[in-house]
Amino acid sequence: MNELFGTLSDGTAVHRWTLERAGVRVRVLTYGGIVQSVEVPDRDGVPGNVVLGFAELDGYPAHPGPYFGALVGRYANRIAGGRFTLDGLTYALPVNNGPNCLHGGERGFDERVWDAEPVEHGVRLSRVSGHGEEGFPGRLEVSATYTLDAEGGLRIAYEAVTDAPTVVNLTNHSYFNLAGAGSGNAGGHELRIAASRFTPVDGDLIPTGVESVEGSRFDFRVSRKVGAGYDHNFVLDKGVTPAPVEVAELHDPASGRVLTVSTTEPGLQLYTADHLSEPFAPGDGIALETQHFPDSPNRPEFPSTVLRPGEVFRSETVYGFSTR
Repeated sequence: MNELFGTLSDGTAVHRWTLERAGVRVRVLTYGGIVQSVEVPDRDGVPGNVVLGFAELDGYPAHPGPYFGALVGRYANRIAGGRFTLDGLTYALPVNNGPNCLHGGERGFDERVWDAEPVEHGVRLSRVSGHGEEGFPGRLEVSATYTLDAEGGLRIAYEAVTDAPTVVNLTNHSYFNLAGAGSGNAGGHELRIAASRFTPVDGDLIPTGVESVEGSRFDFRVSRKVGAGYDHNFVLDKGVTPAPVEVAELHDPASGRVLTVSTTEPGLQLYTADHLSEPFAPGDGIALETQHFPDSPNRPEFPSTVLRPGEVFRSETVYGFSTR
């Protein structure tokens, strides 16, 4: 179902698409590709929304910094110093997070209105990011297709092509609280991540290398309570894969809800939302952002995020829901 959700301050219309299948209901906005809500049942069959967001459109432009539910790009996560060099040319990007460029710059994909068309069991959002948008080179044609599979899993498939060499890293920035949005702190959720390494960071949250999780608070290879204090990329053991592979599981013992994350991507950013503010509170949700690594354009030893003409960027993530 497609309905008018509201209008932005400049008069641009924003539509909301509702996807329903296998007892799951997902609402997606054309503004920012935002996942506004994900309603799934608890162990008693009672449905509840498990992602943070706003009932009205105005809440999103009024609170852009947390990227609630948004489609993030052109480059998810941080690029150190807001600069990178590609094929001998250096590109300057907006610096919007301390000394770094974060999530695509001052006006990334999360603040754009996307074109929408129906697909089977879902919606396809698309737009053209012009050459030089937020400092990135190349005219990028990009799409994100949101569908529900037969089990009610939310599948997001990204594609992009460019007319000049560029860098691309896309993700979804939903904050999950499996007890229900607005139910309080999610730090008591239990988390498992299939990653034996992570990328430690400096004071500006830029990776300094790759280290083992062994014996550290970053070891989630066996499920345990999440706690707080995380905004880190985990190096998934599976690496880049042609099809989504399960890499994480989040469980709320109180409601019985379970979230599984499967992806083609090599990294997973765990963010425990320690900096959320009104109308939410720190720790009210947990973001599990499937992606390539932070600052990859400046780190040739990391999996490449370079996209060249004639190539097709593809990435796919599935959020599965169940109870126990």
